[in-house]
Amino acid sequence: MAKAAAAADPRYPVGPFRYERPLTPAERKKAIADIERAPARMRAAVKGLKAKQFDTPYREGGWTVRQVVHHVPDSHLNAYTRLKLALTETEPTIKPYDEKAWAKLADTRQTPVETSLALLENLHQRWVKLWKSLQPADYERTLHHPEAGVRTVDWLLALYSWHSRHHCAHITELRKRKGW
Repeated sequence: MAKAAAAADPRYPVGPFRYERPLTPAERKKAIADIERAPARMRAAVKGLKAKQFDTPYREGGWTVRQVVHHVPDSHLNAYTRLKLALTETEPTIKPYDEKAWAKLADTRQTPVETSLALLENLHQRWVKLWKSLQPADYERTLHHPEAGVRTVDWLLALYSWHSRHHCAHITELRKRKGW
């Protein structure tokens, strides 16, 4: 019943993020595959949309499709940097950012979505290579998030596997509801 309720909530079309334990090697492989497929999934999610459709919020009070497309590489660039910091420093404190404020900036409103789709593709080429190079002990490395506390690289992988699916689903579910 809870799963059906989560699916019905347009804020969380793949359910809310949950991380309850370290991932198994098989779960890590699947999570990396989610990240690897994210650029193609995002490109497919927006294929054929018209300008007016890009300016449609995915839910009442939510971001527009355009804002979602630009948000994903913004977020993943931050996550890529956070991963590199966690792998090269001892429990670095990472800097949060105001994603809602970023989504309102001129580059989000005025840049063609193709720019962010290409950025996402290129970023993920490097990010996935890095993920695939990790050894089991690397997943135990930590970072300090001022809002979330101390977290592991494993948690970061799980979060961005979910994040990659989460935002694509915002767009695909909107398209289903609107018949696009």
